[in-house]
Amino acid sequence: MCIAVPAKVTEIDGEEAVLDYGGVKRKANISMLSDVMVGDYVLVHVGYAISKMDEDEASETLKLWDEMLKASP
Repeated sequence: MCIAVPAKVTEIDGEEAVLDYGGVKRKANISMLSDVMVGDYVLVHVGYAISKMDEDEASETLKLWDEMLKASP
């Protein structure tokens, strides 16, 4: 099973971006997407941005992740 996580793009340097995962910042490759800009939300799997998401969809997905994490023992 693949798990992809939404993140907000905070910086771009060539084919690499700094992403914000709810306060945790990590780098990811954005070369598979041609139109990513700072402020966009992307779906990330194993260090690669695989698609863009609109802010509402990303927010709802992050809310669900938060609920699952709070429910786990």
